[in-house]
Amino acid sequence: MKNKLLALGVGGTILAILCCFTPLLPVVLTALGLTGLLGVVYSDAVLLPILAGFLILTGYAIWRQKTQK
Repeated sequence: MKNKLLALGVGGTILAILCCFTPLLPVVLTALGLTGLLGVVYSDAVLLPILAGFLILTGYAIWRQKTQK
């Protein structure tokens, strides 16, 4: 379970970083036909809190691994 939590945190962090700093999100939403969501989702008010949440989750998973040893 602890490795799954760490994998989720790291994977989410990488995905959020890619969506924040590259044009990956508009390309994916356009390919899926969801271009109307770009105005809502592709803003710093949405992406940065998601990035912060995944960073906190990653930190928690690492802390949990260290305390269980």
